[in-house]
Amino acid sequence: MGWVYLLLAGMLELGWPVSIKFAWADDRLRVGPASAAVVCMLGSMGLLLLAQRTIPIGTAYAVWTGIGAAGTAALGMLILDEPATVLRVVFLSLIVAGVAGLKFTG
Repeated sequence: MGWVYLLLAGMLELGWPVSIKFAWADDRLRVGPASAAVVCMLGSMGLLLLAQRTIPIGTAYAVWTGIGAAGTAALGMLILDEPATVLRVVFLSLIVAGVAGLKFTG
């Protein structure tokens, strides 16, 4: 069950930076996206707490941040028109490979 918690925590880890991006627009704070960011942060950390009860904290934290970093960068390319260069995709693939390696060797 720890890995399920960790994957869900990683998914919520994607939500808060994207929500923050949408929370500040037109020189004003939008309450909806800002609230979504807070909910995602708290949910992500809560699920990480549950996951690390059965997964070593070093592995859990690395996987959690890896999902967040790679996923957020991918979402930026897909929905925020950030550059999707070959090198960016290669380096994102390295993050994913590292996270998978931790899962399979842990």
